[in-house]
Amino acid sequence: MSAPVELLGKSPEALLVTMARRGDRDAFAELVRRREAWIRALMLRCCNNHALAEDLAQQAFVQAWQTIGQLRQASRFGPWLKRLAVNTWLQHVRRNDPLREASDETDTGEAKEDSAGISMDLDRALATLKEPVRLCIVLSYHEGMTHDEIADFTGLPVGTVKSHIRRGTQRLQEELKEYLA
Repeated sequence: MSAPVELLGKSPEALLVTMARRGDRDAFAELVRRREAWIRALMLRCCNNHALAEDLAQQAFVQAWQTIGQLRQASRFGPWLKRLAVNTWLQHVRRNDPLREASDETDTGEAKEDSAGISMDLDRALATLKEPVRLCIVLSYHEGMTHDEIADFTGLPVGTVKSHIRRGTQRLQEELKEYLA
């Protein structure tokens, strides 16, 4: 039996996770409510497509519901959910990007458009990066993860993560140089 919805909104996350692990759908719905904006933002930074970000976030939450019983420590829900979301993104890339091994240089041939703000320009600049480079940049700067954590999440060697972040940062600085002046 689930707690009244108003009590769930005031409950600590670890308690909600424990309840969800026992099959409480209302507790899990509260976890989704609390974390959905964060997961959507992470997915949007990875893919630069609102509709796809929504789909990927939903897939991550479905997988979370299906596997939450495997989560050993309720206090690790946030990192565990982030890992599920990143894995969802990586699976999507592997399934849908036959050119993922192409060169790091992406040239769309399109002239840069004026934008309303740096956020839009940053999203546009991120979209020019290859998926592994973009993911490392997003996990480092947006999620504040260390190189070792990113390597653990992605399965990439730490040296590759560092290279992706260094090259990606340089590329972003070139793309956004008008903001750096």
